[in-house]
Amino acid sequence: MTEHSVKHSTFTLERTYSAPPAKVFAAWADRDTKAKWFAAADSGYTLDFRVGGTEAAHGHTDDGQEILAESVYRDILGGERIVYSTVLYGRGVPATVSVTTVEFVPDGTGTRLVLTEQGTFLDDREHPDWREQGTGDWLDALGRELGRS
Repeated sequence: MTEHSVKHSTFTLERTYSAPPAKVFAAWADRDTKAKWFAAADSGYTLDFRVGGTEAAHGHTDDGQEILAESVYRDILGGERIVYSTVLYGRGVPATVSVTTVEFVPDGTGTRLVLTEQGTFLDDREHPDWREQGTGDWLDALGRELGRS
């Protein structure tokens, strides 16, 4: 019999961007803009940004394993909040299941983005610290993209 495990983890990341909330929100909502900072190397990236819409990002681990992240948008409040659920697959098997909330808070002329993720990590296929680091990396990439536009 195979041994199975489950880990639960919640983390919150905050970033402050000099762009107003509407612009930061738009960088999540527009497929081409989001692809630049979230899925630049994924020619098959898809985004249907609406409640019930889906997103799919494909990639590879450091050892060449294919991964797929499939998300469903559960709540969207224009310019203020996004809630989505995600299943991350490695070799076609679920590695994590998560719920993510992204809040866009006015901060002077800019935006304080607050991202909270609650994750279920299955059978050590992914680890909470890997997810937190990767999420922080793409929030930093979002900041660089906002600086270019």
